Amino acid sequence: MSIQKRVLAVIMGGGRGTRLSPLTQERCKPAVPLAGKYRLVDIPISNCLNSEINRIFVLTQFNTASLHRHIQTTYVFDPFGGGFVDILSAEQTEKNVDWYQGTADAVRRNLLHFRAFPHEFVLILSGDQLYRMDFRTIIEAHCANNADVTVAAIPFPAAKAESFGLMRVGDDLSIQEFVEKPKDPEVIARYTLSPSIEARLKAPKNEKHCLASMGIYVFNRAALAEALANNMADFGKEIIPSLLGKKRLFAHIFEGYWEDIGTVRAFFETNLALAQPLPPFNFFDPTAPIYTQDRYLPASKLNKCAIDHVVIGDGSILTDSSLKHCILGIRCYVGEGSRLEDVILMGADYYETEEQMQTNVTKGRPNIGIAKGCRITRAIIDKNARIGEGSVLTPVGKPDGKYVGGAIVIRDGILIVTKGATIPAGTAL
Repeated sequence: MSIQKRVLAVIMGGGRGTRLSPLTQERCKPAVPLAGKYRLVDIPISNCLNSEINRIFVLTQFNTASLHRHIQTTYVFDPFGGGFVDILSAEQTEKNVDWYQGTADAVRRNLLHFRAFPHEFVLILSGDQLYRMDFRTIIEAHCANNADVTVAAIPFPAAKAESFGLMRVGDDLSIQEFVEKPKDPEVIARYTLSPSIEARLKAPKNEKHCLASMGIYVFNRAALAEALANNMADFGKEIIPSLLGKKRLFAHIFEGYWEDIGTVRAFFETNLALAQPLPPFNFFDPTAPIYTQDRYLPASKLNKCAIDHVVIGDGSILTDSSLKHCILGIRCYVGEGSRLEDVILMGADYYETEEQMQTNVTKGRPNIGIAKGCRITRAIIDKNARIGEGSVLTPVGKPDGKYVGGAIVIRDGILIVTKGATIPAGTAL
């Protein structure tokens, strides 16, 4: 059978995303905007489609409305190819009346839905990572090893490996031990790669590496059903360790760019890195495009602006302003005389009409976007936010916490204007 008929992809999209709050106050992690015009969930879906895997389930639970709307309007396939992106939300049944308790629990509760489709393998993916992978390579390695489970792994310097699930593998990449986020240096040292595996890597040879789990798994259909015939809730912490010595477990080494966007700082730095002349992740690769919603917006318009390392989304209007090292989303507006540096401006879901803008004047409320004469540094401005004229916003020298009645949150040293918030004219922070 073709890979399309052999593989079902399952994307985990149900976590609360508390470490990304307040960006996840009104949306789940996979729905968070990325790189000006995308959402995080576009990455795993696009990787699947570019790998000829077109039967995709997205498991959702918290703040799902915007994610559902994005998927339903973006991934509409023709009726003849057999492909789909299907949303499976947490649901009450005769057996379960509570929420998903973890990644494994979410998959377990949906096995009955997967059975309706012929398949040999289940590819389990995270919904909040930035990377480009041809999943055909891991499927081929899985088959060549006659594996029951294959775990995608990235070589990580041992000195920085404490935040990941680590694998100790044999020279054939069979997994012999697994530990979740070890803190003891002596334990980490036991998981460093053998010289023969280190020699195969492209990574620098002047430091030792461990294999860190990427949260990407390939299961044989029968092995997955057997592994989930219990009450274990999480793949990394429970399921994978429980299979050691019982099933054929292998690692598949991936040495491309990969970033787990789990915190505000990681989100901020990963996005701004895309404004570099040679960004670590290439959205311009024509052989493996990243798909997203086609919005039919006009081209962006810039009038007398100073632009330095900036990504600008569709339908934006910038007037006599200065921007340095910024990511601008769709329908962004920046007024004259404003200066932005190290800023992610997510834009807006809609344009305001002349009537609405006149009402804003009457009510003394700023229009959506950045008004004139603002100074903003090291900030994330969420969608539909209104920044009043002459506002000065920076997190420098200020502790993490809530400001301006909660409309502004500083977290991980990053200033965040929350979605739909209004910042009065002349605000100085």
